[in-house]
Amino acid sequence: MIDLTIVEALKKLKSREISATELTRAHLSRIEKFGSELNCYITTTPERALADAAAADERYAAGTPRVLDGIPIAMKDLFATRGIRTTAASHMLENFVPEYESTISQKYIDAGTVLLGKANLDEFAMGTFSKTSYFGAPVSPWQRERKLTAGGSSGGTTSAVAGGLAMGGTGTDTGGSIRFPASITGLVGVKPTYGLCSRWGCVAFASSLDTPGPIARTVDDAAILLSIMAGHDPKDSTSAPNQNFHVESELEPILGNGKKLRIGIIKEFKDVEISADMKKLFETRIADMKSAGAEIVEVSIPNILDALAAYYIIAPAEASSNLARYDGVRYGLRVEGSDIYDTYKKTRAAGFGEEVQRRMIIGTAVLSSESYDVYFMQAARVRRLIADAFTRAFEQCDLIVCPAGAGTAMPLDSDLSPLEYYALDLFTVAMNLAGVPAVSTPAGLATNGLPLGMQVVGRRFDDLRVLQLAKHIQQFAGVDNRPTKIMGE
Repeated sequence: MIDLTIVEALKKLKSREISATELTRAHLSRIEKFGSELNCYITTTPERALADAAAADERYAAGTPRVLDGIPIAMKDLFATRGIRTTAASHMLENFVPEYESTISQKYIDAGTVLLGKANLDEFAMGTFSKTSYFGAPVSPWQRERKLTAGGSSGGTTSAVAGGLAMGGTGTDTGGSIRFPASITGLVGVKPTYGLCSRWGCVAFASSLDTPGPIARTVDDAAILLSIMAGHDPKDSTSAPNQNFHVESELEPILGNGKKLRIGIIKEFKDVEISADMKKLFETRIADMKSAGAEIVEVSIPNILDALAAYYIIAPAEASSNLARYDGVRYGLRVEGSDIYDTYKKTRAAGFGEEVQRRMIIGTAVLSSESYDVYFMQAARVRRLIADAFTRAFEQCDLIVCPAGAGTAMPLDSDLSPLEYYALDLFTVAMNLAGVPAVSTPAGLATNGLPLGMQVVGRRFDDLRVLQLAKHIQQFAGVDNRPTKIMGE
């Protein structure tokens, strides 16, 4: 049962070939066996999971199943869950138990999913390897003896899904935090159009960039999960009105149907250094699309290589503002000081990890009166240039493809400087700055046996076509990402 996709499992559940309880127990056994090794969950919820599964079985018996009834999922521990600890992987919120449910987690409840637990992540979603988590880093299930990163910040979810400790899950993508971890764990990671999925009840990092999205083993599974997550939310002022995403069944092909699809290659990425394996696989997948009838065109996003610098000004600035609320007074950690200001200082020094403190300091600095015009406003202008360049590029093509990362997963103990970690986001941050949808899908395996991912990027709210092309790439690649295969069982 562990190797079933969501689409396959739903068919078996509806035919009563398996029960939701059996499916859930199989995943709970998997968590018991591998959970500590992979460290992919911060909090597990076995009692809640079995209760969810029992309720799903009752609905199947009554002939009133919900869309995702009985599907076991992992919820990134950034989404508030009523009565269940929500930590953002930080000491600051280590014991925070919300009295409310985030919009996204409520939608999953309404769809009938089974909550297995809250997945690990980088602290407040700030990081690339999930190493900044107060609870330790999750581990990739690929080549486990090497202790490889599962990526970040949604590394707990990718570790759980790739290892068979969940059938799918949620992530958030601020600068690549869904797509990068998905690409190095052989999964599909979706960063929807900004505003398509509600951020209400999701712990904020950078509000104009944070984008909730699904992580799954196949594009069809990811599309089903996105159907649940998408839709306008009046509680979120950034939620897009009159926009939705819905798929009834498996995605229809977009290539080879008699229509010429124009696929763009970003000129400015040509000279960016990537691994030989990534270069070869990217060229192979381009050739596959061309042979399937696509027209390949070169497009220009002139400022795209400046996106990294702009992102690491805008995101810390917004983080500095958002994290000012954690003062030890209303909720979360409190460390008593000699007066209220001393309490603030001691609480924040103890509650926030090194990377969070670094970004808050950077953000506070660029928002200062001396630096605001020089740094923040310049970054905002670059952001607008990049967004406008994507708009112009899509006048020449229908979709854009590019690598999701430069290479395969690295060991967790890789000794990289903060700037080297930040540089790993080079292929992903521009899409967040522009607010356009992007999907990472498996492109193939490198010579070391590890997966590599490729991105598909589209116009705002063209999420369906992005997923349709991603499905073709996944089929061309043919990567076997069954958990038992990955973990050598």
